[in-house]
Amino acid sequence: MPIPGVLEDLLHIRSVSGDEKEVTKYILNYVQERKIFWKVQPEIYYGEEFHDCLLLKFGNPRTAIFAHVDTIGFMSRYQNQLIPVGGPEVDAAFTLEGEDDLGPIHCRLNVMEDELFHDFPRAVRPGTYFSFKQHIRSNETFIQAAYLDNRLGVYNALLQCEEVRDAWVVFSTYEEHGGGSMPFLLRFIMETHPVKQALISDITWVTEGVRHGEGVAISLRDRYIPRRAFLEKIVSLAKQSGVSYQLEVEAHGGSDGREVQFSPYALDWCFIGAPEDHVHTPNEKVYWKDFYAMVDLYKYLLEKL
Repeated sequence: MPIPGVLEDLLHIRSVSGDEKEVTKYILNYVQERKIFWKVQPEIYYGEEFHDCLLLKFGNPRTAIFAHVDTIGFMSRYQNQLIPVGGPEVDAAFTLEGEDDLGPIHCRLNVMEDELFHDFPRAVRPGTYFSFKQHIRSNETFIQAAYLDNRLGVYNALLQCEEVRDAWVVFSTYEEHGGGSMPFLLRFIMETHPVKQALISDITWVTEGVRHGEGVAISLRDRYIPRRAFLEKIVSLAKQSGVSYQLEVEAHGGSDGREVQFSPYALDWCFIGAPEDHVHTPNEKVYWKDFYAMVDLYKYLLEKL
């Protein structure tokens, strides 16, 4: 299957947590160019007040969609040392790339006695970000690449903008490294035009109970537990929609939903996303069928909630 151009662009933009400015700039330009074709023209909020986040307000919102734009990666320390940003998997076969004041960097990841190093032949400025080298593979069944988490979640959010009439669509930062932007984003939303529910547009894991090709995953819990009454409403609507879905129950993991639950607002939330294999590696793998089930279910929920 041909890869949509917007998704391919997003996959090639580096945005390790804390350095999301370039991907946010791309999303903003995309919105400015495409909004005339959307059913509702959004109010756009961005700039220094919002750091590298972007908020779109459509009509009279009832629901907010959150999609984080950052990725996992590494940061250079001293003497070729690397420190993880977020929770990347590590393997000596992985190729990394980045850039400092002296130019582009392409190197291998080395693991020695539980410490991480790069093998670039010159000294790299401390604090330089490293990402997995991108290699996109796609066929009629699946897409495989680095950073499908959360480029697919971002792409889903952008697709929702085409038809949504009443919602916030929010692109957040820092999610992979402990959060940080959600508190001020939630405050702004609740002070500007409050909502009662949130959907987390993110990518989850393939497990023994959540499988490729069986639809989008509706998470009933990860480390955190959403309000049961809201989950039952989501599942009931999913049944009505006719979209293929599966139910996820996990004891670990988290998302921007954590920040919603820990906020001072009575705001329901649910994580809904396509499952992927090889999580946090350069080889993340998602079935197209599951991703487009995600897109279709979000469209239905935004209409009915």
